[in-house]
This record gives sequence, C-alpha cells and structure tokens, in this order.
Amino acid sequence: MKKNLKQIAIVALVVLVIAACKKNQESSTIEPQETVKNADKVLQYIKDLGFPSTSIVDNGNEFIVEEDITFPKNMEIPAYGAGVKTEQYYTGSIVNSTKKLNIRIFVDPSMTSMSSEINSAIAQWNGVPNSTLRFSVVTTAPYDILIKNENLGNGVCGQGQFPSGGSAGALVKINKNYIAGNSFAQRARTICHEFGHCISFRHTNWAAQGESTATNVPGVTGTDALSLMNGGQCGSGATVLSQKDKDATAVLY
Repeated sequence: MKKNLKQIAIVALVVLVIAACKKNQESSTIEPQETVKNADKVLQYIKDLGFPSTSIVDNGNEFIVEEDITFPKNMEIPAYGAGVKTEQYYTGSIVNSTKKLNIRIFVDPSMTSMSSEINSAIAQWNGVPNSTLRFSVVTTAPYDILIKNENLGNGVCGQGQFPSGGSAGALVKINKNYIAGNSFAQRARTICHEFGHCISFRHTNWAAQGESTATNVPGVTGTDALSLMNGGQCGSGATVLSQKDKDATAVLY
C-alpha cells in the first residue's frame, strides 16, 4: 500500500511539473497585455498623423508605413498626440534641445562597408546653416541611432523610425544588397533620407502618396520636387538637401 501511495505521489508530481512547464511555455508566447494596449495606441497615433489604414502594415513588433517608416509597437507616444498644428512636413514631435546637439549613431558591422556613404549623409545634416542639429558616429554604447543592414525586399531601399520621447528615432535599416548597384550619391541619399525620418521629417510629397494630413513646418510650406525627403523615389530621388529642406531643419533645430 505504501509503495502504491509513493507511486501515485510520483505520478502526481510529474503531471504537476508537466502542467507547469506547459503553462510557462504557453504564457511565453503570449504578448504582454501592456504591449498589446500600447500597440493599439501606436496604431491610432499613426492614423492621427494622416497615414491611411491601407498603408499601415503590421510587421510583428512594429508597424510599417509607406515601406520606409517604422513605428515600434512599444514606442512612447508624444504626450500631445498628433495633429495639434493644423510642406516640408514633420510629425510634430522632435529631438529635444539637449539631444539634438549630438545625435550618436552606431554603425553595425553589417554596414561598415558603407561608412563613406553614412559620413556623407551625416555631413549634409550637420552642414545645414542656422541649425544646431549635429550627428556623430560612435563606436560604443550609449548611442541614439543604430544603423544596420537588413533585407527589406525588392523596391525598399531603407527604413527609419520617427522620434519618440525626445530622442531621435532609434533604428535605421538599409537594404544594402539592394542599393549596392546604385551610385554613391544615391546610396548616401537613402541613408540621409532615413536619418531625416529619425529627426521627425515626413515625406514632403505626403499628399501625393494618399495621406490625409501632415503638420507644417512653420514658415516652410508647399510641395518641393527637389526635396530629399520626397518618398517613393528609391534610387532616383534628389541626392542633396533642397533649400526648403534646409530651411525646415533650421526652423525645427
């Protein structure tokens, strides 16, 4: 009888352990409720910025808009939301007054072969007259922006994030193999464009891309065929910041 009780106890213990493991395994695959709630807020924020629902792609831990703008689902939403100001255009949220003085870029080893293009892009933003915005490359943490290579599929040169919580957008992805055949100027243009998203710039041709609204940069209005921040021009767009691009940067920074 004691032997049977001992056997029963062992079986019960095994069942309990298996059940506990199964529960832990299942729970690990469930997205935390807070992340789910924040993702809903991020989705609404994207819509408030004027991006149509049809242009928003759910890509796991992030939303992608217009192929090259990414929104992490755990991002901090600006306290005042979007649309508080009713073309250079921007999100209404910029890098704060301290961090804009030195936005640190860490170049992932996958992108070191394009260090010259990265430096060219940085020089363009750093060279804007009447602006205190400055980018720099750092080789160790801490940093503000990580730039890395990622296969984004055909037709997508790169992707960048908008600012969040007063910090620059934290990630730039470059489709290095896809743009390798482009000219040096066009490769640098792709990187410069994505850095522009990291400091809040929207696509200057937002209306032509079907967006319902965008926030004006005060005093710098209208479309601009020469803008480096025009979207949908992968490998063929302007390779230098236009005068309006520079004017808008000076206004914001």
